[in-house]
Amino acid sequence: MISIRIQKLTKRFGTVTALRELDLMIEPGELFFLLGPSGCGKTTLLRSLAGFYIPEEGTIFFGDEDVTRLAPHKRNTGMMFQSYALWPHMTVAENVAFGLEERKVPKPEITRRVGEALESVRMGEYGARKPNQLSGGQQQRVALARALVIRPRCLLLDEPLSNLDAKLRLEMRTEIRRVCKEFKLTTVYVTHDQKEALSISDRMAIMDAGRIRQVGSPREVYRRPGCRLVANFIGETDFIEGKVLSAGGGRAVVETAVGRFDGVLGDPTLAPEAGAAVTLSVRPECWTLSREPAVGNAVRGRIGGCTYLGETAQYDFVAGGRTLKIFELNPRFVDQVDRGELYASAAPDDVVVLTE
Repeated sequence: MISIRIQKLTKRFGTVTALRELDLMIEPGELFFLLGPSGCGKTTLLRSLAGFYIPEEGTIFFGDEDVTRLAPHKRNTGMMFQSYALWPHMTVAENVAFGLEERKVPKPEITRRVGEALESVRMGEYGARKPNQLSGGQQQRVALARALVIRPRCLLLDEPLSNLDAKLRLEMRTEIRRVCKEFKLTTVYVTHDQKEALSISDRMAIMDAGRIRQVGSPREVYRRPGCRLVANFIGETDFIEGKVLSAGGGRAVVETAVGRFDGVLGDPTLAPEAGAAVTLSVRPECWTLSREPAVGNAVRGRIGGCTYLGETAQYDFVAGGRTLKIFELNPRFVDQVDRGELYASAAPDDVVVLTE
C-alpha cells in the first residue's frame, strides 16, 4: 500500500487551466473518489496520476517517490477506462497476460498470475473465451483482472461502470470494493454517479473549476456540505435564503421568508456575522410533516403535489410562495394534497448554514 500526495498541481491546455494549485492527500489502501460537474478537472487529475499528462507546476508523490515526470509505464499503476479496451482477437487469458508479457515475465509465472487474477474477479472458468462471448459485466471483470495482474502500486479507475446497465453497476460496485480491499490497493476512482461514490468510497473529493471544494467521508460530505455547490451536487436538497440573526459555536440562527431556523455551519471556519446573507440547505428526507406546529424550525404550508412510491412519497410542499421538496418514509399524508395546512419541521442538526 502506498499513499498518494499531490502538492500545488497545475495543469493547462493552452489558455485553459484544468487544475489550479491543487493539494490532496490519499491514504494508503484508501478507496478515494473524485466527483464534480463536467469539466471540473477530475479526469485530468486522474490522467496526471497515471502519467498521461505532465503538469506545468506542482508535484505528485507515490509514497516518498516523486513521480511527477515519470513515464506512465514506470509508475506501475493499473488503469481501467470507460471502454473495456479488450483485444477482440485474444482470449480472456491472453488479454490479462498482455501486461506481463510486455514486462518480460517468465511464462510459468504469467500462467500462474493470470489464473490468480481471473479467480480474484470470479472469472477463472472463462480464460479460453473471446471477449465477444462475454456479457458487459464479465468484460469489465476481465478489464479489472488485467489491471490487477501487474500488481500495481495503485489502481486508477475512469468511470469504469458507465457502460453497464443499472443492475450490473450495482453488482460491480460491490465487486470493485471487495477486490480493492482484498488486494489492499490504494484506489482513485473518477465517476459522475453520486450513489456509486456514496455507497462504496472511503472518502471523496468534490471538484469544481480545477480546484477541490471539499474532502470527506460520504457521510460528512452529504450531511455537512461546506458550500452550495457541494450541497447541490451530492444528493437533493432544499435551499432557503436568509439573514443571520446570531452565530457562534459552529451554529447560527437565521431569519428566512418562511420562518426562523437554528442550524449548524457547513464550514465552521467561516462563521458569518449578524446580518450576513446565507443559504440554508435541508435534505428532503430531513423534513417531518405534522398537523401541529413544532417548537422550532417549522414551516407552515400545504402539499401541492405528491408522487407515491410505496415505501416513500415525494411531496411538493408549498410554503410562503415557494415550493420545498419533502420525502416521507412510510407515508401518512398522501391523501392531503390541497386539503389544508400542515407543518414541516427539521431538526437543527439537519439544517446546514452555507456562507458561499
